Amino acid sequence: MAYLLRHGKNLLKFKSVIIFFNVLMLLFLGVIYIMPLVILGKDLSLQFWHSGWFLAPLIIGALIFIDIYFGLNYRVYTLLEKEDWPALVQELENKVLQKSQYNSRLVKLLINSYLVLSDVQSVTGLEKKLAIAKKSLLDENALSFCSARILHKDFQGAIEFLEQRCSGEAKVKGGQAEWLRWYYGFAQLLSRRFEGAADAFVLLAKHGRESIPAGLSAYFLNETLSAFLPLRSGNLKEEASAAKERVKKSLPNRNNWDRELKRMDTEVYATVLQAYTGKAGDYLYRT
Repeated sequence: MAYLLRHGKNLLKFKSVIIFFNVLMLLFLGVIYIMPLVILGKDLSLQFWHSGWFLAPLIIGALIFIDIYFGLNYRVYTLLEKEDWPALVQELENKVLQKSQYNSRLVKLLINSYLVLSDVQSVTGLEKKLAIAKKSLLDENALSFCSARILHKDFQGAIEFLEQRCSGEAKVKGGQAEWLRWYYGFAQLLSRRFEGAADAFVLLAKHGRESIPAGLSAYFLNETLSAFLPLRSGNLKEEASAAKERVKKSLPNRNNWDRELKRMDTEVYATVLQAYTGKAGDYLYRT
């Protein structure tokens, strides 16, 4: 997955940043506590140190916190750098499932690692554990879980998973909520439930605040659903056209569209979209 590969390639950069940050902060401490002695003299320096003594423990405390965090996760970063997915999964399972370190970063990384190995059964198992142990993380990573179902052609499972979240029963954040509604329509389209897909996409085309799902909805309404629903064809094309103009107010040209997509390419749910985002861009920006 792009998220994992990019994360792994950036590991050496991350190590360098940690080392550079440590050196920089130590130099900063040296400057603020030694330079006054050189510039102001001993007496004024003592007054300066007396008033600014608290800076040293704050900076040292921040350094210790960052270094401990990196140290505790060193093996995860090392395995990610090596792209050793089986060992990475084992390490993450130990942290998340055995030691109950349920946090968003580790859970997301574990889901993506399972998907790299095409281990959808383990994704499902993790979902069940989160439903019991920490449901907030299940909702927070709902896009990854529904994407896993779609990637493995479990469209009915995706629909059932998304129904609860699109009905407002689960706590999902604003931008993610729109994407979940889009995937709900997409899963219905893949299941050939064209009426339900059209209803979901029309809602996003009319009212969606996120440009990419609104643009994708317009594309499918115009290019696909209008053909499968001939009695609604005229209305669907009108909704698509209106959404197209609305998206172009937010993203005036193709470069804006592509740049917005680039921001998503570290997300697992973007993998599902790769076959369609280019075509949707062609539809939105063709003359």
